Amino acid sequence: MTTTAVRREQHDAVVVLTIDNLSQRNALSDPVLSELVQQLETADRDQAIRAIVVAGADKVFASGADVRALRERTATEIYDGDRALLWEAVRRIRTPTVAAVSGFCLGGGAELAMISDVIVASETARFGLPETQLGLIPGAGGTQMLPRAIGKAVAMDMVLTGRLLDAQEAAAMGLVSRVVGADEWRATALELAQKIAGRPAVAQRLAKETINAAFETPLRAGIDGERRAFAMAFASDDAREGLSAFVDKRDPTWTHR
Repeated sequence: MTTTAVRREQHDAVVVLTIDNLSQRNALSDPVLSELVQQLETADRDQAIRAIVVAGADKVFASGADVRALRERTATEIYDGDRALLWEAVRRIRTPTVAAVSGFCLGGGAELAMISDVIVASETARFGLPETQLGLIPGAGGTQMLPRAIGKAVAMDMVLTGRLLDAQEAAAMGLVSRVVGADEWRATALELAQKIAGRPAVAQRLAKETINAAFETPLRAGIDGERRAFAMAFASDDAREGLSAFVDKRDPTWTHR
């Protein structure tokens, strides 16, 4: 399905979703965010899709909400309205996701990238959470995800002063996974997603689930959860195939079951 705000391409087991709202600097307005969530959920339900790339444009990955629309909201709508539900839906995506970031990645765009499992950044990328300039704070998880990724000191600096991190700084601090040339970010993200998709899907989803749980549970509970997930992976057909292929010195044939 091709849409006006989010373009969809499929490359075998990988779907690439490109935010295409450049007239508003790729702002994640309600219609754009809703469309992105719909596309994410559709891909997530498709058993043939094993990785998703979320991309923007060369000069901007994505920015935050539509400020004009935001100005018309009530506090109640902000707290538990449709937009909050859309962000929760993004967090529930089980399929591994790769954010392909070039240019500015600000506000909700930075939060969208941080929700992704892997971030591939162009050397031109700039990351920021500038909401306090508007008298607001990050509202899609940024105050929680950013310090977990880069530590309290720099997170405070970014949120309180509007400091932008360039790609190399973001990589050094652990915010992004890989930095590539300005003409390589999209191809590298697709290549990485194809590598993810080429591994057994049951194990990949369980790995994503348990790593994410590490930021929300005490160590003991996390280890117990990992043990349960390991047993689930061990029971899969692909685990048997992977072990047998290793012993037999052959390439495995995955069924993703």
